[in-house]
Amino acid sequence: MPAIASPRVDPFALDAHDLNARFWAERVRPLVKQERFAHIERVACLARDIALANGLDADKAYLAGILHDVARDMGDAELLRLAPPESEVDVEHPLSLHGRAARTVLERWGVTDSDILDAVEEHTTGPRDGKPLSICVYVADVSEPGRGVNDHIRELAFSDLERAYREALCCKVQYLQSKGKTVHPRTM
Repeated sequence: MPAIASPRVDPFALDAHDLNARFWAERVRPLVKQERFAHIERVACLARDIALANGLDADKAYLAGILHDVARDMGDAELLRLAPPESEVDVEHPLSLHGRAARTVLERWGVTDSDILDAVEEHTTGPRDGKPLSICVYVADVSEPGRGVNDHIRELAFSDLERAYREALCCKVQYLQSKGKTVHPRTM
């Protein structure tokens, strides 16, 4: 079980993973819109399944999926406060900060597992240093069924996660460029 601490509940005292995950899901739910929470649940389930298929820690993947968009519905001012800009893209598009802002929120909540924190932070710009859990969550976020796109990436992730990641990254860059948006420096 991942090292996550909470001021209210000691997750190591829980007997079942689902109780721990439910605790964190209920903590995230009031901070996001209903449709965002449905997306979060789909990402968490897909991340768990991809992790299982690739020999990764499914519990960590599920929890990272539950936590990844905790800051997604925050306003620009709050995102900028929680994650000071590192680039012009951050200033122009504060929503690009929601992964870093989420990490800050989670650290304040007592989450200490670096794999989970990295996966949450990196789900917006792409994993650095080939971190498997970060790749898993990134691919799950890009290809979850509710998006209605990238089915081929989702299918590929079960047999070749690295290749699915490269494909997901290319799709994201192409999408941003087609919309005339700047690709985040952390993505490149």
